[in-house]
Amino acid sequence: MGTFQAKKGEIEREWVLIDAKDAVLGKLAVKAASILRGKTKPEFTMHSDVGDFVIIINADKVRLTGNKQDQKRYYRHSGYMGGLKSTTARELLQKKPEDVVKHAVRGMLPKNNLGRAMFKKLKVYAGAEHPHEAQKPRQITL
Repeated sequence: MGTFQAKKGEIEREWVLIDAKDAVLGKLAVKAASILRGKTKPEFTMHSDVGDFVIIINADKVRLTGNKQDQKRYYRHSGYMGGLKSTTARELLQKKPEDVVKHAVRGMLPKNNLGRAMFKKLKVYAGAEHPHEAQKPRQITL
């Protein structure tokens, strides 16, 4: 008897809804990344994308512990000399709260083509509304 290997056509994908209201950012990102990778399924295969779609709502109400709101910085570079820009977590939560959650989840996925494919299955929304009601997402709690 050999080890089970998931094939591309055999994968059953579900939609999972996570409410980020009053959730700690790191714990939320760990749960979302685990579902995106497929580690919660018995047919998990390391080299295949077997994960489910993840919808995260209320991203603007996510919590950061300690002094992270003022001390945590997000960096980006324009490509020009001296073009390093930085933003604190507090500023980014006010402007684009979805990006804070996306950045945390992306850091927990593999850094290759497979990780980029998994990241495309993540949908993050700042408010409580989302356009994926037709997929009948299963809500989970943290």
